[in-house]
Amino acid sequence: MKIIVGITGATGIIYAASLLEALSARRDVETHLVVSEWGKKTLTAETPFTLAALEQMAESVYDYNDLGAPISSGSFKTDGMVVVPCSMKTLSAVAHGYDDNLIARAAGVSLKEGRKLVLCPRETPLSAIHLENMLRLAQLGVAIVPPMPAFYAKPQSIGDLVAAHTTKVLDQFGIETGQESRWRGIDESTKGI
Repeated sequence: MKIIVGITGATGIIYAASLLEALSARRDVETHLVVSEWGKKTLTAETPFTLAALEQMAESVYDYNDLGAPISSGSFKTDGMVVVPCSMKTLSAVAHGYDDNLIARAAGVSLKEGRKLVLCPRETPLSAIHLENMLRLAQLGVAIVPPMPAFYAKPQSIGDLVAAHTTKVLDQFGIETGQESRWRGIDESTKGI
């Protein structure tokens, strides 16, 4: 399986790091990485990770401005793409076919080739423009998977919340890690809460 991971400058780079860690642990997944210029800045502002550490988790790394990279063409076969976190700028570019950088172009290629495209938007509150762009993309088959905390698994840390979102993203590709916390229904101890 080949998956492209795009990282933009929206807050929430930890979600991308978690996804890359999960994908790099699998021998059956080849990861192709693109990080925007603002993604690089947000990485240093929000996490202890270095760009080199993230890049080591991918098989291939491409420059954000390289529209001649293999992933910019539909003839380069992939199983799809994830943009995490996805800025509203990138979401808008994808929604309107404005392929001025490699992340937007690779996402556009995923759309035109009918491949899985997962966008993990990070913004709040959402304006009507943001919602319209998400609706437009959802109607085209894009999976909109914003990082929203799930409390049914009784998370004990921020890491648990991040891991739950990573599971949601991996589910879009049918990838199991064996560490998923899944909803199993309400048991007797939680009834009436």
